[in-house]
Amino acid sequence: MPNSMTMSQKILAKKAGLDYVSPGQLITAELDLVLANDITAPVAINEFEKAGFNRVFDKSKIALVMDHFTPNKDIKAAQQCKQCREFAGEHDITHFYDTGEVGIEHALLPERGIVAPGDLVIGADSHTCTYGALGAFSTGMGSTDIAGGMATGKAWFKVPEAIRFELSGALQPDVSGKDVILHIIGLIGVDGALYQSMEFSKSSLTIFDRLTMANMAIEAGAKNGIFEVDEITLDYVREGVGNTRAYEVFAPDADAQYVKVYNIDLSQIKHTVAFPHLPENTHTIDEVMAMNGGQGIKIDQVVIGSCTNGWLEDMRVAAEVLRGKKVAKGIRCIVFPSTQKIFLECIRLGYAEIFVEAGCVFNTPTCGPCLGGHSGILAQGERCIATTNRNFVGRMGHPESEVYLASPYTAARSALEGRICI
Repeated sequence: MPNSMTMSQKILAKKAGLDYVSPGQLITAELDLVLANDITAPVAINEFEKAGFNRVFDKSKIALVMDHFTPNKDIKAAQQCKQCREFAGEHDITHFYDTGEVGIEHALLPERGIVAPGDLVIGADSHTCTYGALGAFSTGMGSTDIAGGMATGKAWFKVPEAIRFELSGALQPDVSGKDVILHIIGLIGVDGALYQSMEFSKSSLTIFDRLTMANMAIEAGAKNGIFEVDEITLDYVREGVGNTRAYEVFAPDADAQYVKVYNIDLSQIKHTVAFPHLPENTHTIDEVMAMNGGQGIKIDQVVIGSCTNGWLEDMRVAAEVLRGKKVAKGIRCIVFPSTQKIFLECIRLGYAEIFVEAGCVFNTPTCGPCLGGHSGILAQGERCIATTNRNFVGRMGHPESEVYLASPYTAARSALEGRICI
């Protein structure tokens, strides 16, 4: 039908005050949240002030999260965070999170109920698309757009076309949403959804699987990733988060138009690993373990955490694998939950003790290892298997290092063997 719409189209139409929007249409829309971190916020603040703005549109609809280089790793990081603190203080920003109460932004905001279904969110970080797991339209933008958003509460968008993913069946034991999204990116490529919306059907996937998958939509080039809202979503929003504010659920029209439809049988997904230097360079674990005469790929470091896989469920999976065992000799294993709340739960549930006794470093929430910022830089020639979201050249350190992306289960199992395996 001419006026049928996808989930993303419906949210954008509502926020633009229009009855209908079509792919390619340029719109101006009202924002529910504007996000920046300690790396991107200073640039936005500079542009905000350069443009002559002296007030934010709504102090409760801006979030500044100091998660990349905190606690301050050096003088430059300290100066950037200081600028953010001063701006947050001057404008009385409600959602300002700093050392001590911080978490990785894309886990912290859902955990605190700051994002809800039907929201329109922009963030100066490419993995802002995470919130699509809750049925929100969320996407990354540049810091200049963020400056405008903070001042006016509006942003412009080109309405994206959409790709539909019909998810059926249930995952095999120990297979997770990380394996699913790596499989999908391997299937369609890193530009397979370029400036398109990746829209996922209702399914048996947990909310944490969905958060992981939406987080990596950008790795397929997508403008956003978004899941249909169901009881699993609402249980998390209402009970797991305790979100009491009003929100609206948008479902796609039955005859919504998609560029392509993929049917994914979750029961057929295998443990999947993305090889350097692109998330699309995927192999099943069977293929990996058969390499090098059955010796697989030897590694030097394991990283378990990040905005992609730092949820309590990820910590539980890793702890169960490592319980009563030791990390292989010479392997550095770094574990970091994505929020302070999850960090504390790991202590209460005994996961922290398991990690430490296994020979891991148990670190506070940070983006540090993921972007090669601190707390786990790779040297020349070193290999790391990580539950993070990117494995570009030099992503986690030296340009001649290698990063392999995998699930927490695969990463933890690999830590015990010193090679990629399950």
